[in-house]
Amino acid sequence: MRASSRSPLVTLLAALVAASIVLPLIVIAVQAFSLGWDAAVEFLVRPRIGELLQHTGLLMVVTVPAAVLIGVGAAWLVERTDLPAAGMWRTLLLAPLAVPAFVSAYAWVSVRPQLSGFTGAALVTTFAYFPFVFLPVAALLRVLDGADENIARSLGLNRRQAVLRTVLPRLRPAICGGALIVALHLLAEYGVLEMMRYQTFTTAILQQYAIGFSDAQGSLLAAVLLLLCVVVLTLEVVLRGRARVARVGGGAPERPQRVPLGLWKIPSLLALSAVVAVSVVVPVVLVARWMLTAIGRNAVDVPALLRVTGTSLGLAVAGGLLAVLAALPGAWLLSRRRDLTAMSLERITFVASALPGVVVALALVTLSVRWADWLYQSVALLVLAYVILFVPRAMVTLRAGLAAAPPELSEASRSLGVGGAGTFARVVFPLALPSFLTGFVLVALAVSTELTATLLLAPTGTRTLALAFWGASDELDYVAAAPYAVMMIALSVPMTLLLRRQLRRTSSRVSPKEMA
Repeated sequence: MRASSRSPLVTLLAALVAASIVLPLIVIAVQAFSLGWDAAVEFLVRPRIGELLQHTGLLMVVTVPAAVLIGVGAAWLVERTDLPAAGMWRTLLLAPLAVPAFVSAYAWVSVRPQLSGFTGAALVTTFAYFPFVFLPVAALLRVLDGADENIARSLGLNRRQAVLRTVLPRLRPAICGGALIVALHLLAEYGVLEMMRYQTFTTAILQQYAIGFSDAQGSLLAAVLLLLCVVVLTLEVVLRGRARVARVGGGAPERPQRVPLGLWKIPSLLALSAVVAVSVVVPVVLVARWMLTAIGRNAVDVPALLRVTGTSLGLAVAGGLLAVLAALPGAWLLSRRRDLTAMSLERITFVASALPGVVVALALVTLSVRWADWLYQSVALLVLAYVILFVPRAMVTLRAGLAAAPPELSEASRSLGVGGAGTFARVVFPLALPSFLTGFVLVALAVSTELTATLLLAPTGTRTLALAFWGASDELDYVAAAPYAVMMIALSVPMTLLLRRQLRRTSSRVSPKEMA
């Protein structure tokens, strides 16, 4: 083990970051049972809790399989068939990520007010979240070795049998990972479900907060939501399994032949067109229509829009920078050693990906009100929530970037008399800079459209694009909400382009073993 990788300071910083992420869980657990066991049980066995469980479960049972079906089917058509203009479809199928889900709900409700309840919630969430399945499955299909499939064909299996026996099992990690992200997003979703008047635990927690903020009953609901997150995470691990799906051995991987669609070409194009129309075209066109109406009525308050955009960008920049800095110690440890300490700290950090924004915000409100009232209603507390929520996005990219700066280069630099800080600045940072920027952009864009934590923690008088949009749309003022929706979409476009570029370059940068 190298001396540079055993820095107590780096380990301490990584441990502090992990502790700050676990802290909301501890606060929620303590607060939830402050009423006592009997009172907690009495509250949780009410019919209302059963109704929330039923609503949440029904939405997940429908949306997750539907998103998987659309995402896997679309990825197969784009990556493994002779679909015309595959590159264009690859971009269009990632485009829903540029339209925040609650903006899509606003667009649909504005034109179809009767589209509410379970039907509307399932429709919007399915077509907003399927790219989370499409992206990893498409990326894995681009790097899978086709040798096993070709061997299966040579042994007498037809194309469909060969795919089911050799390709589909190797897609299981990507499918399960995408389904996990969809399920966690559903558990944390608030804007779509509130607009569609479909109650789940997240909407109930916000309502409980409005009645009596940060009370024990709200924390009990948050504890149930966290338990559901744990169930989803456990189920994903079980379904993913431990079977090795990567190719082992030397030699160049074989590129599988693209499947000719034949008579299915037109139906496939129509199906993809329908998916893009529902997920992108309809929301964007409707938002644009309301925007044109606002311009025609001279209802766009440009100075206010610019002020709100500036506030959102300021918070996004602060959240992005701090998340990257918070992720750096853990990513550095993991890139230099893979012992139990480093891996444990990384896994604890990734717990944040399963924390709904409302849970983190509720915990931070409790902490600040009881033990640090000077932090309550401060920008610092809001930015801390963003860091806790989105540090995993920075961790993933930083870990990959630091892998591009092997320890041998750092050792060579230090052997030439350059200190640790100088080595990092002159050797490591230039090589890892693209990943640093990628992590910053991903976090900043997530912050710019975050809603639930911002609703609870934003200081009085602070308005972000998400808050301004929510305030106008909640009053059914679609014209006033349109400029903020347009601006959020405009800020989200770079993320889509970034993911599109990463997917295009996957085959040259990632091995099948890494993807699996």
